[in-house]
Amino acid sequence: MTVNLEVADGVGTIRLDRPPMNALDIATQDRLRELAEEVTRRDDVRAVVIWGGEKVFAAGADIKEMQAMDHPAMVVRSKALQDSFTAVARIPKPVVAAVTGYALGGGCELALCADFRIAGDNAKLGQPEILLGLIPGAGGTQRLARLVGPSKAKDLIFTGRHVKAEEALAIGLVDRVVPAAEVYEHAHAWAARLATGPALALRAAKESVDAGLETDIDTGLTIERNWFAGLFATEDRETGMRSFVEEGPGKAKFR
Repeated sequence: MTVNLEVADGVGTIRLDRPPMNALDIATQDRLRELAEEVTRRDDVRAVVIWGGEKVFAAGADIKEMQAMDHPAMVVRSKALQDSFTAVARIPKPVVAAVTGYALGGGCELALCADFRIAGDNAKLGQPEILLGLIPGAGGTQRLARLVGPSKAKDLIFTGRHVKAEEALAIGLVDRVVPAAEVYEHAHAWAARLATGPALALRAAKESVDAGLETDIDTGLTIERNWFAGLFATEDRETGMRSFVEEGPGKAKFR
């Protein structure tokens, strides 16, 4: 398999495994969708790490495979490509990308699907599709602009340049930079901490933020209000409030 799933202590690690550069061919894209749907269903997965290994996250699409495709073929395939990445973005649980080495093209777009990005100090991110006479096709024009703003997104997309870890942190493309050898350790720790939290409240928080960004503020406030009120029907809300009253903040243990 080009992508594998390992689950331990509530954390599911989706591991890209297509050496040497984890090129995202069609089989890898489809496997990503399958595993995103699996971790969405599984109750034993409470948070997710996306990881490409110690050397590289993903250096982009399989260009040789794409070169052989004509317009009709890509009209059909482009929807499946986007659906694979959207399945990752819509995992209703906390997702962190652990980025080492190159995260270019589809690799950068995959990292954009996470809620949080931890990069190694050797990371290089970018959307170089323009150098092939193309634009990003797996969400890059949309998710990148929403994350770093339209001007910075256009800079990266128009030029195709690579961004080193320090600049990626400065523009908000990644959220933390750590030594390359410690990327997975930090990402797993982030996920493990959230894996012990209230699953429904975390799902509500993620959906409220993500859905709210796609609409006007009044509709976003309605989404938030409905989730907020709905959580009063959950056991986790009872547990959290009871623990706060009896023991003080931050001591609740959620099932």
